[in-house]
Amino acid sequence: MPAADGDLAVELDRYLRHLAIERGRSPHTIAAYRRDLTRFLETLTVAGVRDAAGITPELARDFARGLRDGPDPLAASSVARMLSSVRGFTRFLVDEQRIPIDPAVDLVAPKLPDRLPKALTIAQVERLLDAASGDEPAELRDRALLELLYATGARVSEAVSLNVDDLLGGSGEGEGTTDLVRLFGKGSKQRIVPVGSYARAALDAYLVRSRPLLSARGRATPALFLGMRGARLSRQSAWLVIRAAAERAQLDRELGEHGISPHSLRHSFATHLLQGGADVRVVQELLGHASVATTQIYTRVTADALRDMYVTAHPRAR
Repeated sequence: MPAADGDLAVELDRYLRHLAIERGRSPHTIAAYRRDLTRFLETLTVAGVRDAAGITPELARDFARGLRDGPDPLAASSVARMLSSVRGFTRFLVDEQRIPIDPAVDLVAPKLPDRLPKALTIAQVERLLDAASGDEPAELRDRALLELLYATGARVSEAVSLNVDDLLGGSGEGEGTTDLVRLFGKGSKQRIVPVGSYARAALDAYLVRSRPLLSARGRATPALFLGMRGARLSRQSAWLVIRAAAERAQLDRELGEHGISPHSLRHSFATHLLQGGADVRVVQELLGHASVATTQIYTRVTADALRDMYVTAHPRAR
Protein backbone atom coordinates (compact mmCIF):
# COMPACT_ATOMS: atom_id res chain seq x y z
CA MET A 1 0.00 0.00 0.00
CA PRO A 2 1.47 3.41 -0.87
CA ALA A 3 2.73 5.61 1.92
CA ALA A 4 0.88 8.76 2.91
CA ASP A 5 2.40 11.88 1.42
CA GLY A 6 1.91 15.60 0.97
CA ASP A 7 -0.18 17.63 3.37
CA LEU A 8 -1.57 14.57 5.16
CA ALA A 9 1.90 13.52 6.28
CA VAL A 10 2.66 17.08 7.38
CA GLU A 11 -0.54 17.23 9.43
CA LEU A 12 0.29 13.89 11.04
CA ASP A 13 3.72 15.17 12.08
CA ARG A 14 2.15 18.32 13.52
CA TYR A 15 -0.31 16.24 15.53
CA LEU A 16 2.36 13.92 16.90
CA ARG A 17 4.49 16.92 17.94
CA HIS A 18 1.42 18.33 19.69
CA LEU A 19 0.95 15.07 21.59
CA ALA A 20 4.60 14.91 22.59
CA ILE A 21 5.22 18.55 23.52
CA GLU A 22 1.88 19.98 24.61
CA ARG A 23 0.18 16.83 25.93
CA GLY A 24 3.31 15.16 27.33
CA ARG A 25 2.65 11.76 25.76
CA SER A 26 5.42 9.19 26.08
CA PRO A 27 7.52 8.00 23.09
CA HIS A 28 5.77 4.61 23.37
CA THR A 29 2.35 6.26 23.07
CA ILE A 30 3.50 8.47 20.19
CA ALA A 31 4.75 5.40 18.32
CA ALA A 32 1.35 3.72 18.77
CA TYR A 33 -0.49 6.79 17.44
CA ARG A 34 1.88 6.93 14.47
CA ARG A 35 1.19 3.29 13.57
CA ASP A 36 -2.58 3.69 13.80
CA LEU A 37 -2.76 6.98 11.92
CA THR A 38 -0.32 5.90 9.22
CA ARG A 39 -2.77 3.13 8.36
CA PHE A 40 -5.61 5.69 8.23
CA LEU A 41 -3.63 8.04 6.00
CA GLU A 42 -2.59 5.20 3.70
CA THR A 43 -6.28 4.36 3.22
CA LEU A 44 -7.04 8.00 2.42
CA THR A 45 -4.17 8.13 -0.07
CA VAL A 46 -5.55 5.10 -1.92
CA ALA A 47 -8.90 6.92 -2.10
CA GLY A 48 -7.18 9.87 -3.77
CA VAL A 49 -7.13 12.20 -0.77
CA ARG A 50 -4.09 14.43 -0.69
CA ASP A 51 -4.88 16.95 2.06
CA ALA A 52 -6.92 17.24 5.23
CA ALA A 53 -9.80 18.99 3.46
CA GLY A 54 -10.45 15.80 1.52
CA ILE A 55 -11.27 13.71 4.62
CA THR A 56 -15.04 13.13 4.59
CA PRO A 57 -17.35 11.38 7.06
CA GLU A 58 -17.97 8.72 4.40
CA LEU A 59 -14.26 7.94 4.11
CA ALA A 60 -13.93 7.81 7.91
CA ARG A 61 -16.86 5.37 8.09
CA ASP A 62 -15.38 3.28 5.28
CA PHE A 63 -12.11 3.07 7.20
CA ALA A 64 -13.91 1.92 10.34
CA ARG A 65 -15.90 -0.63 8.35
CA GLY A 66 -12.71 -1.98 6.78
CA LEU A 67 -11.15 -2.51 10.20
CA ARG A 68 -14.12 -4.62 11.30
CA ASP A 69 -15.16 -6.37 8.10
CA GLY A 70 -12.09 -6.33 5.84
CA PRO A 71 -10.11 -9.38 4.72
CA ASP A 72 -8.08 -9.23 7.96
CA PRO A 73 -10.58 -8.00 10.56
CA LEU A 74 -9.14 -6.66 13.78
CA ALA A 75 -10.21 -7.52 17.30
CA ALA A 76 -12.74 -5.16 18.85
CA SER A 77 -10.10 -3.73 21.19
CA SER A 78 -7.79 -2.90 18.25
CA VAL A 79 -10.64 -1.31 16.30
CA ALA A 80 -11.57 0.80 19.34
CA ARG A 81 -7.96 1.93 19.76
CA MET A 82 -7.56 2.87 16.08
CA LEU A 83 -10.83 4.80 15.96
CA SER A 84 -9.82 6.66 19.11
CA SER A 85 -6.58 7.65 17.37
CA VAL A 86 -8.49 8.83 14.30
CA ARG A 87 -10.97 10.87 16.35
CA GLY A 88 -8.12 12.54 18.23
CA PHE A 89 -6.39 13.42 14.95
CA THR A 90 -9.46 14.88 13.24
CA ARG A 91 -10.42 16.80 16.38
CA PHE A 92 -6.93 18.34 16.32
CA LEU A 93 -7.41 19.33 12.68
CA VAL A 94 -10.63 21.14 13.61
CA ASP A 95 -9.05 22.83 16.64
CA GLU A 96 -6.17 24.03 14.45
CA GLN A 97 -8.67 25.28 11.84
CA ARG A 98 -7.29 22.99 9.16
CA ILE A 99 -10.81 21.70 8.44
CA PRO A 100 -14.22 23.24 9.28
CA ILE A 101 -16.02 20.14 10.60
CA ASP A 102 -14.88 16.91 12.24
CA PRO A 103 -15.38 14.02 9.77
CA ALA A 104 -14.87 11.36 12.46
CA VAL A 105 -17.07 12.79 15.20
CA ASP A 106 -19.78 10.17 14.61
CA LEU A 107 -17.50 7.14 14.55
CA VAL A 108 -18.65 4.66 17.17
CA ALA A 109 -16.16 2.20 18.62
CA PRO A 110 -17.31 -1.39 19.16
CA LYS A 111 -18.49 -2.19 22.67
CA LEU A 112 -15.76 -4.02 24.54
CA PRO A 113 -16.51 -6.79 27.02
CA ASP A 114 -15.82 -5.98 30.65
CA ARG A 115 -12.41 -7.37 31.50
CA LEU A 116 -11.52 -7.51 35.14
CA PRO A 117 -7.83 -7.20 35.94
CA LYS A 118 -6.13 -10.39 37.10
CA ALA A 119 -4.87 -10.01 40.65
CA LEU A 120 -2.75 -12.45 42.60
CA THR A 121 -3.80 -13.56 46.05
CA ILE A 122 -1.76 -12.31 48.98
CA ALA A 123 -0.28 -15.80 49.36
CA GLN A 124 0.71 -15.86 45.68
CA VAL A 125 2.37 -12.44 45.98
CA GLU A 126 4.35 -13.66 48.98
CA ARG A 127 5.51 -16.71 47.02
CA LEU A 128 6.51 -14.51 44.08
CA LEU A 129 8.52 -12.18 46.30
CA ASP A 130 10.12 -15.07 48.20
CA ALA A 131 11.20 -16.55 44.86
CA ALA A 132 13.37 -13.45 44.33
CA SER A 133 15.85 -13.98 47.13
CA GLY A 134 19.59 -14.30 47.48
CA ASP A 135 22.68 -12.21 48.10
CA GLU A 136 24.06 -11.83 44.57
CA PRO A 137 23.86 -8.32 43.07
CA ALA A 138 21.17 -9.30 40.55
CA GLU A 139 19.16 -11.14 43.21
CA LEU A 140 19.19 -8.15 45.56
CA ARG A 141 18.13 -5.89 42.69
CA ASP A 142 15.32 -8.22 41.61
CA ARG A 143 13.93 -8.46 45.13
CA ALA A 144 14.01 -4.67 45.50
CA LEU A 145 12.27 -4.21 42.15
CA LEU A 146 9.47 -6.67 42.90
CA GLU A 147 8.96 -5.38 46.44
CA LEU A 148 8.74 -1.82 45.10
CA LEU A 149 6.23 -2.76 42.38
CA TYR A 150 3.92 -4.39 44.92
CA ALA A 151 4.45 -1.77 47.63
CA THR A 152 3.62 1.19 45.37
CA GLY A 153 1.47 -0.13 42.51
CA ALA A 154 3.95 1.40 40.07
CA ARG A 155 3.82 0.48 36.41
CA VAL A 156 6.91 -1.40 35.25
CA SER A 157 7.79 1.54 32.99
CA GLU A 158 7.55 3.91 35.96
CA ALA A 159 9.80 1.70 38.11
CA VAL A 160 12.59 1.40 35.56
CA SER A 161 12.44 5.17 34.93
CA LEU A 162 13.20 5.93 38.59
CA ASN A 163 16.39 7.67 39.59
CA VAL A 164 18.01 7.29 42.99
CA ASP A 165 16.92 10.84 43.84
CA ASP A 166 13.29 9.79 43.41
CA LEU A 167 13.56 7.81 46.64
CA LEU A 168 12.53 10.24 49.37
CA GLY A 169 13.19 10.07 53.07
CA GLY A 170 16.86 9.10 52.95
CA SER A 171 19.99 11.03 52.09
CA GLY A 172 21.02 9.11 49.02
CA GLU A 173 22.59 5.82 48.06
CA GLY A 174 23.34 3.68 51.07
CA GLU A 175 22.23 6.31 53.60
CA GLY A 176 19.03 6.52 55.61
CA THR A 177 15.80 4.80 54.69
CA THR A 178 13.28 5.26 51.91
CA ASP A 179 9.80 6.26 53.12
CA LEU A 180 8.34 7.67 49.89
CA VAL A 181 8.94 7.35 46.18
CA ARG A 182 8.30 9.93 43.46
CA LEU A 183 6.70 8.31 40.41
CA PHE A 184 6.10 9.86 37.00
CA GLY A 185 3.02 8.45 35.29
CA LYS A 186 1.28 9.08 31.99
CA GLY A 187 1.78 12.59 30.71
CA SER A 188 4.73 12.95 33.11
CA LYS A 189 2.23 13.49 35.93
CA GLN A 190 4.03 13.23 39.26
CA ARG A 191 2.72 11.45 42.34
CA ILE A 192 4.26 10.62 45.72
CA VAL A 193 3.58 7.12 47.04
CA PRO A 194 4.51 5.64 50.44
CA VAL A 195 6.88 2.68 50.59
CA GLY A 196 6.20 -0.07 53.13
CA SER A 197 8.74 -1.62 55.47
CA TYR A 198 9.43 -4.72 53.37
CA ALA A 199 10.16 -2.67 50.26
CA ARG A 200 12.25 -0.23 52.31
CA ALA A 201 14.41 -3.06 53.62
CA ALA A 202 14.83 -4.56 50.13
CA LEU A 203 15.73 -1.18 48.61
CA ASP A 204 18.21 -0.39 51.38
CA ALA A 205 19.91 -3.77 50.90
CA TYR A 206 20.09 -3.21 47.14
CA LEU A 207 21.45 0.34 47.46
CA VAL A 208 24.14 -0.65 49.96
CA ARG A 209 25.23 -4.08 48.73
CA SER A 210 24.31 -4.34 45.06
CA ARG A 211 23.93 -1.05 43.18
CA PRO A 212 27.50 0.17 43.81
CA LEU A 213 28.83 -3.07 42.28
CA LEU A 214 26.54 -2.85 39.25
CA SER A 215 27.28 0.86 38.82
CA ALA A 216 31.03 0.19 38.69
CA ARG A 217 30.48 -1.93 35.56
CA GLY A 218 29.21 0.97 33.45
CA ARG A 219 29.14 4.72 33.09
CA ALA A 220 27.78 6.87 35.90
CA THR A 221 23.98 7.05 35.76
CA PRO A 222 21.35 8.34 38.16
CA ALA A 223 19.11 5.34 37.38
CA LEU A 224 17.88 3.43 40.41
CA PHE A 225 17.68 -0.04 38.89
CA LEU A 226 20.72 -1.12 36.90
CA GLY A 227 21.36 -4.01 34.56
CA MET A 228 24.35 -6.31 34.75
CA ARG A 229 26.43 -3.92 32.62
CA GLY A 230 25.71 -0.91 34.80
CA ALA A 231 23.16 0.80 32.53
CA ARG A 232 19.54 1.54 33.38
CA LEU A 233 17.45 -1.63 33.57
CA SER A 234 15.13 -1.85 30.56
CA ARG A 235 11.40 -2.46 30.72
CA GLN A 236 11.88 -5.77 28.91
CA SER A 237 14.51 -6.90 31.43
CA ALA A 238 12.21 -5.96 34.33
CA TRP A 239 9.44 -8.03 32.75
CA LEU A 240 11.84 -10.99 32.49
CA VAL A 241 12.59 -10.58 36.21
CA ILE A 242 8.87 -10.90 37.00
CA ARG A 243 8.43 -13.92 34.74
CA ALA A 244 11.48 -15.70 36.14
CA ALA A 245 10.26 -15.20 39.71
CA ALA A 246 6.81 -16.50 38.74
CA GLU A 247 8.35 -19.62 37.22
CA ARG A 248 10.45 -20.27 40.32
CA ALA A 249 7.35 -19.80 42.49
CA GLN A 250 5.45 -22.22 40.18
CA LEU A 251 2.66 -19.69 39.74
CA ASP A 252 2.11 -20.18 36.01
CA ARG A 253 0.12 -23.37 36.41
CA GLU A 254 -2.17 -21.66 38.94
CA LEU A 255 -2.78 -18.52 36.92
CA GLY A 256 -4.17 -20.24 33.83
CA GLU A 257 -3.50 -19.59 30.17
CA HIS A 258 -2.76 -15.87 30.56
CA GLY A 259 -0.26 -16.41 33.37
CA ILE A 260 1.36 -13.42 35.00
CA SER A 261 1.48 -10.02 33.30
CA PRO A 262 3.60 -6.89 33.72
CA HIS A 263 0.63 -5.32 35.53
CA SER A 264 -0.04 -8.26 37.88
CA LEU A 265 1.62 -6.64 40.90
CA ARG A 266 -0.08 -3.30 40.15
CA HIS A 267 -3.48 -5.02 39.97
CA SER A 268 -2.73 -6.94 43.16
CA PHE A 269 -1.67 -3.74 44.94
CA ALA A 270 -5.00 -2.05 44.14
CA THR A 271 -7.15 -5.10 44.87
CA HIS A 272 -5.52 -5.84 48.22
CA LEU A 273 -5.81 -2.20 49.33
CA LEU A 274 -9.53 -2.18 48.60
CA GLN A 275 -10.00 -5.54 50.28
CA GLY A 276 -8.26 -4.06 53.31
CA GLY A 277 -10.73 -1.17 53.47
CA ALA A 278 -8.90 1.60 51.59
CA ASP A 279 -11.07 4.32 50.04
CA VAL A 280 -11.31 4.07 46.26
CA ARG A 281 -10.22 7.70 45.83
CA VAL A 282 -7.09 7.08 47.86
CA VAL A 283 -6.31 4.10 45.63
CA GLN A 284 -6.97 6.32 42.60
CA GLU A 285 -4.31 8.77 43.78
CA LEU A 286 -1.82 6.01 44.54
CA LEU A 287 -2.28 4.46 41.10
CA GLY A 288 -2.14 7.81 39.31
CA HIS A 289 -5.48 7.35 37.56
CA ALA A 290 -6.90 10.53 36.05
CA SER A 291 -10.47 9.33 36.67
CA VAL A 292 -11.91 7.41 39.60
CA ALA A 293 -13.95 5.42 37.08
CA THR A 294 -10.75 3.65 36.02
CA THR A 295 -10.05 2.68 39.61
CA GLN A 296 -13.59 1.50 40.30
CA ILE A 297 -13.08 -1.59 38.18
CA TYR A 298 -11.11 -2.95 41.13
CA THR A 299 -14.18 -2.63 43.33
CA ARG A 300 -15.85 -5.10 40.96
CA VAL A 301 -13.01 -7.54 41.60
CA THR A 302 -13.40 -7.35 45.37
CA ALA A 303 -17.20 -7.50 45.14
CA ASP A 304 -16.96 -10.68 43.07
CA ALA A 305 -14.62 -12.23 45.63
CA LEU A 306 -17.00 -11.36 48.46
CA ARG A 307 -19.92 -12.83 46.52
CA ASP A 308 -18.07 -16.09 45.91
CA MET A 309 -17.15 -16.34 49.58
CA TYR A 310 -20.75 -15.61 50.61
CA VAL A 311 -22.18 -18.28 48.32
CA THR A 312 -19.65 -20.80 49.60
CA ALA A 313 -20.04 -20.03 53.30
CA HIS A 314 -23.63 -18.96 53.97
CA PRO A 315 -26.05 -21.84 54.66
CA ARG A 316 -28.95 -20.17 52.83
CA ALA A 317 -27.06 -18.52 49.99
CA ARG A 318 -28.04 -21.20 47.46
